[in-house]
Amino acid sequence: YPAFNITESEDNLYLRAELPGVDPKHIDISATSNSITIRGERKVEAVGEGVNYHQREREYGTFRRIIDLPSDINADKITATYKNGILTVVLPKAEEAKPRQIEIKTS
Repeated sequence: YPAFNITESEDNLYLRAELPGVDPKHIDISATSNSITIRGERKVEAVGEGVNYHQREREYGTFRRIIDLPSDINADKITATYKNGILTVVLPKAEEAKPRQIEIKTS
């Protein structure tokens, strides 16, 4: 937990994580040049006095997920947004990780 997808464009990696019911104030993101860590906590909802569960599948408590990235990133330029329970993190690729056009010289 949390479930996530990583997609890629020429300039960025995009990480989208499902975090329904998590207050964005309880999410912490840290990164290195080749990994990202997402930590947080989903608080237990108060269900009332004398209420017993018959089934409980929703996870509560703290979580931490360390994700190895497929290419190096520029950790100083990461941005993150949270909307409708989805955390979207834009991870700009490091210049050395971006594809380069190679000129072919002829003699």
